[in-house]
Amino acid sequence: MSEGEKASPSWKVGERLEQIIHQVADEQIVKRIKGGSSNILRGELPELLKLPSLWAHSYYVSTIGTVSKENIEKYIEVQKGV
Repeated sequence: MSEGEKASPSWKVGERLEQIIHQVADEQIVKRIKGGSSNILRGELPELLKLPSLWAHSYYVSTIGTVSKENIEKYIEVQKGV
């Protein structure tokens, strides 16, 4: 973005997300995403309140440059059986 241009809200969100990612460990980010989305979904869909947990405790984090699409798909398939 050049000097003098006004940042769009989405650009600001992206910048903030980048700051958070650099400040918070992967585990904490995943925990916040899962916890926040669980609260939202359980608020909108009360039948989910019956479940002891909405998300699996496992997660997978890697940069796109070091993981192939096939490895990601393989991981997802294995998680479906958990």
